[in-house]
Amino acid sequence: MAFSHCTSCFLLFLSLATVMVSSVSSKKFDELFQPSWAQDHFIYEGELLKMKLDNYSGAGFSSKSKYLFGKVTVQIKLVEGDSAGTVTAFYMASDGPTHNEFDFEFLGNTTGEPYLVQTNVYVNGVGNREQRLSLWFDPTKDFHSYSILGTSVKLYF
Repeated sequence: MAFSHCTSCFLLFLSLATVMVSSVSSKKFDELFQPSWAQDHFIYEGELLKMKLDNYSGAGFSSKSKYLFGKVTVQIKLVEGDSAGTVTAFYMASDGPTHNEFDFEFLGNTTGEPYLVQTNVYVNGVGNREQRLSLWFDPTKDFHSYSILGTSVKLYF
């Protein structure tokens, strides 16, 4: 699939997760990203950015710039315990009703169940390309890196 007409803006939405922002201070973070909602749910601890989920809201942020192609890598550590009904995700999406979008989502689970990652691709506003993968490791024990690499002709998750 070619996405040469897709000016994608990297959007990262997280709930019940901790994100490692490598070598980026909160000032630098503010230069590159903007909160999408619930700015009071962001907690900066040095190079660590925590985003709080409570009974009222989660939190999310997006890049201030748009990118046509490139690689996005995040380091995420999910919280332990029962997280059924929540989704921790990052994705790239273009604007408009016939948008293109690349999703990478961690589905919440019941304690003791394996964690699942769900991917999806939207082309010209049409999705229905979900893939679910069982993780072979526990994403709550440490930070793990996850990437999306987009070129003019291919997409790699």
